[in-house]
Amino acid sequence: MAEITQMNSMIEIRKAQSEDLGEILKIYSYARQFMKRTGNPNQWRDSSPEEHLLVNDIAKGNLYLCLKDREIVGSFAFIIGEDHTYNYIENGRWHSDQPYGIIHRLASNGKARGIGKACFDYCKSRMDYLRVDTHHDNKVMQRVIRANGFEQCGIIYIDDGTPRIAYDYLKTKKES
Repeated sequence: MAEITQMNSMIEIRKAQSEDLGEILKIYSYARQFMKRTGNPNQWRDSSPEEHLLVNDIAKGNLYLCLKDREIVGSFAFIIGEDHTYNYIENGRWHSDQPYGIIHRLASNGKARGIGKACFDYCKSRMDYLRVDTHHDNKVMQRVIRANGFEQCGIIYIDDGTPRIAYDYLKTKKES
């Protein structure tokens, strides 16, 4: 049985397992449609994130699920280590050069509120320094990121060359 972490009174977090893949794919399908309806049709298009990437995330232990009443309602990748797309940042700078955790592919199926907060709280409980990025058109995610204490740092470019707004979060001593 996978370890479950209670992040708040409603959302639990656990690592994804291969048998969860069908539900995970449904979450990302819903998220792609939601993004299109909210003015962000280009970030994930029709197939992102690709199934092989999610399978790889699961195999490496980097894909997490958000559960409400034992139902899978969200998913995100949390990776501790460097991301080469964060090596170059323009129009700004990172707030630290210490080791960091990366949050990617945060999505929900629309059935529960607080998925973003639960994800960020979980990651903050495991790393003092976090980085995340999102597409310029993803206004919903930008609000969620800022609402959870992240600061905009500049622009990074992902592997296909498209720009993303980059953010980071650095735990302060008074938060510890």
